[in-house]
Amino acid sequence: MSSADRLALVLCLFAIIAAALVGGNVFDNMAHLEDEFAYVWQAQAISRGDLTVPSPDFPDHFLIPFVVDYQGQRFGKYPLGWPVMLSLGIRLGIRSWVNPLLAGLAVWLTYHLGKRIQNEKVGLLAAGLTLTSPLFLIQTGTLLSHPWSLVLSMVFILCWYEGVSDEDRQSGSAYWLSAVLGGSCLGLLGLTRPLTMMGMAIPFGIHGLVLLVRGDALQRKRVILTGAVALILGSLHFLWQGALTGDFFKNPYTLWWPYDKVGFGPGYGVMEGGHSLRLAWWNTKHSLRTGLSDLFGWGKLSWLFLPFGLWAFRKNTRALLLGSLFPSLVMVYGAYWVGSWLLGPRYYFSALPGLSIFTAVGIITVGGWSLERGRSFLHTRRGWRKLQPLLTTTAVFMLLAANIIFYLPFRLQGLHGLYGIQREELRPFRTEEVRELAPALFIVHSEQWMPYGSYLELTTPYFDTPFLFAWNLDPKRDAALRAAYRGRRDVYDYYPESPWVFYQRP
Repeated sequence: MSSADRLALVLCLFAIIAAALVGGNVFDNMAHLEDEFAYVWQAQAISRGDLTVPSPDFPDHFLIPFVVDYQGQRFGKYPLGWPVMLSLGIRLGIRSWVNPLLAGLAVWLTYHLGKRIQNEKVGLLAAGLTLTSPLFLIQTGTLLSHPWSLVLSMVFILCWYEGVSDEDRQSGSAYWLSAVLGGSCLGLLGLTRPLTMMGMAIPFGIHGLVLLVRGDALQRKRVILTGAVALILGSLHFLWQGALTGDFFKNPYTLWWPYDKVGFGPGYGVMEGGHSLRLAWWNTKHSLRTGLSDLFGWGKLSWLFLPFGLWAFRKNTRALLLGSLFPSLVMVYGAYWVGSWLLGPRYYFSALPGLSIFTAVGIITVGGWSLERGRSFLHTRRGWRKLQPLLTTTAVFMLLAANIIFYLPFRLQGLHGLYGIQREELRPFRTEEVRELAPALFIVHSEQWMPYGSYLELTTPYFDTPFLFAWNLDPKRDAALRAAYRGRRDVYDYYPESPWVFYQRP
């Protein structure tokens, strides 16, 4: 293991710690977005071997965002890739560590991707940039699927370079294994975030077609093997849809919102007339504007070094293939009616390694350092160019400091207690005095679902916890719920704005 490899491992450790700190101190290791609630619910069910559970009585009272009640069964609308991964964390008792561990793996893979494309210098700098990225730290601190998608994307890309690249013509078993592993990761990506897989498949699919036409027999076989494995695994998505809905082509998304579909025109999205190119452009522009700052926390200067990286890599086929992922994801997600900016442009998260590597190369180019393999990072310069590396180093250091000292704390602070959901709300239900009330049902009174959502952290899909929490709807339906549970549990009315007080009638 080289000294650069050891330094990369240190960066991985920092990434794990940083992501865990964000998850614990900013997000309280709890679900906040509707997506997270659904993922956690699905993971809890899968950890016990179930895809669905019977719908409860009074299902509207026991709302779980993006979890559907259909034909007497309750199930999440999201594909299985991430809930299965998260369920492993639940079974091991390390749910809050799954994404931080993936963060460390992602930094390690970023290093190896930069090393594979150019050299260790590029890999280390790209890994360091990724580690300080607000977009990276925000996603890896949540319970969302994006870190898992990022890891799958990078393993696929590395396997593509290793298994089917035009420079790898060896016929050893390792190269065939790379093709199988790469296809498996692409297929799993389709079972996690299908649109991200599509964005990945466009540039690499085009490259694969070129290799099928111009490559040798071994390359063609590896391209076909990679694609076949990806298609076989990805097709399980339709089996999953059939198992849930009885129709292989019925998207569970549409069972929650009929308009939640990818495409344009009436019936796609919430706007009158449906999703349009104009709305796609507005969503994309807004997402990219957020990404200007969230990429590296340098404000509009986050994109400063990218043009220099593009110029330096203009003849590097592998790098350009990696760089094409970003515009591909932007184009593909433009067909979806929802943008992404609250937590940063997370739909484009799988393109982060490419942006980090191109930025790293841009910094090295501006600094006047050599990109050649085996050449010393520091080499002699003459005249005014002696100041070039010093000025570049100073500028980059100031940008990193501005992010760490100013932008990142401000950005993360704005996400703490998102939607009013925080672990502090659970304190009344963890005391010995309140535990003596179990088993009990608490009807949570709130106009919106978010205050009620805090207490879902204390429940499971099986209603087997000491406390159940229901969302109040209206006096008549609340009375029916209360009457149905009187014989099984004590029933209390709870008002989040008045914690520690439990009412026996509303």
